[in-house]
This record gives sequence, structure tokens and C-alpha cells, in this order.
Amino acid sequence: MKKGEADATGRDLNPGGRRRRIKTTVREYRQIYLFLLPAVVFFVLFAYLPMYGITMAFREFRFDKGLFFSPWIGFRYFRSFFNYYAFWQLIRNTVVISFFKIILYFPLPIIFALLLNEIKNNAFKRVVQTVSYLPYFLSWVVAYVIIQQFISLDNGLFNQVRVYFGLEKIFYANEANYFYPIMFISFIWKNIGYSSIIYLAALAGVDLQLYEAATIDGANRFRKMWHISLPSVAPIIIMLFILGLSSVLSAGWDQIYQLRQPGNMQIADILDTYVIKQGLRDGQFGYATAVSLFQSGIGLVLIVMTNAAVKKITENEIRLF
Repeated sequence: MKKGEADATGRDLNPGGRRRRIKTTVREYRQIYLFLLPAVVFFVLFAYLPMYGITMAFREFRFDKGLFFSPWIGFRYFRSFFNYYAFWQLIRNTVVISFFKIILYFPLPIIFALLLNEIKNNAFKRVVQTVSYLPYFLSWVVAYVIIQQFISLDNGLFNQVRVYFGLEKIFYANEANYFYPIMFISFIWKNIGYSSIIYLAALAGVDLQLYEAATIDGANRFRKMWHISLPSVAPIIIMLFILGLSSVLSAGWDQIYQLRQPGNMQIADILDTYVIKQGLRDGQFGYATAVSLFQSGIGLVLIVMTNAAVKKITENEIRLF
């Protein structure tokens, strides 16, 4: 049997040869592995080791005993959460807001990237990109201060216009009817530019000869976008959509926490804000961990199911294992 030869099942029958090939590869690309080393260390320290904290969902956490020696209580926190009187309200609110952010918002960065890709004036294109990217780097606290300049009851632009025309002021931030429009429009304003970067990067790699051939065949800009640009980014679109479904029960506490008011609490209270309230405000760390673990578990199931469905329909998939 020769070194590195495999049997009919694809198994390497010479493990020693495989180890030597791995060592050779590491030596050959040692500089690249050294560049990767800080990222690997970062994720080990701040992503993988803290995963042991998940056990807090099954322990009655006590400060005097610490995480490792707190007593086990099984699924008590999960049962308490499932029996919580507002359980279905929290689920409904979270799913509705996630529907806005995942389903309705999802095509907008794609459209924005396609339109930016059609701009031929590079100077104007850079200005539009910069202006659209900037809001992403603002925290939601700062972003909400800017939003308040438009919706504030006393000095907001919208109410000033209403007063000018002799209409009564509206407390937009406290009205449940205005919560979803404010939430969705502000989310688009803050994220659409940054979300379009990956699509623009994919479009930059499209062979220009395809556009030239389409032009010769008489295709207009819309036809070229539909038949060349969009299919070129289709694998990226599918991958991001699958990954986006993992957050269907995580609607983003930072934005929603800023927009919550007594008047809209019935539709603005979601699982994320509930976890923050129970964990940080009330100190129920184990209970909050259980709720958060429930969110993550549902997200994992949705990713696996969607990935399997996409694999059957198309040739694109995310290899999970």
C-alpha cells in the first residue's frame, strides 16, 4: 500500500503519511497560520471557553459557591419560562419584529447594492457609499437621539410641521400605532449601507465581459442587473438569508430597548429585552441564561431546516459539519 493511498470508502490507509502532509502544509503556509493565530486565540478565550456558562441555565446560581459549584436544578427555569403568563406575547412580538428585520428588510441592501453598482460616476458613488455607511457606526443610543429630533413631542420636526398647519401634536414615541414604522425605518437608515458591502464586493468580481456581451446583444441596464448581476450574488444571498434566520427569536435588544415606552410596551417587549431585564436588573442569571439558550436552540433548528430545504431546491448550502 502506497503512502497516502485511500481505500474505496475514502479513508486514508496510511495515517503516518497524512500527518506528514499536514506538517508539510503547516510549514509551507506558516506565515498565514501565524496571522490566523490571534483570531483563533480570541475566539477560544471569548467565544468557546465562556460557553461553559450555558450550564447556568441548569443551576441555581449562588455567589458564595460560584458557577462551578452551584447546585443543579435541571429544567426548572425552562418550565418557569414556558409557564410565564406573557410567554406567547414575548414570542409573538419577537417574531413580528424579526419578520420586519429579516424578511422585509432582506431585499433592500441587495437592491441598494445593485443600484450603486450601476453608478458610473465614481466620485458620486463614493459619496453615496460613505453617507450610507456612517449611521451603522453610531450606537443606538446616539441614533435614538437623532430620531428624537424628528418624533419628539415638544421639539420634533414632525410635530412642528403639524403645529404650523394647525394640527394637534402626536406623541409618536409612545403611540403603539407608530412603533413598527419608526422601528423599521430607523433600522433601514442605520444598517442598509453597511449590509450592502458584501453584495458590492461580490458584484465587483463579476466578469466585465459578461456585461459587454449583454450590451452587444441589446440588453438594457435592467436586463443586465436581472440576468448577470443578481445571479452572480445569488450564493451570497442564500447564505446570508440562512444565517439571518438564526436570529428569528433575537430581534435586537439595543434598538428596541431605546424605543420602548409605556404606551407601546404590549408590542415592544421582546425576548431580548426580557432577558436583559431578568438578568441584569433582577439578578436572575440562571433564568435569563435559560431564556437565551431557548432562543439559540430555536435559531439552530431553523438554520438546519432552512439549509436542508435550500439544498434540495438549489445547489447552494452552508456546510454545518
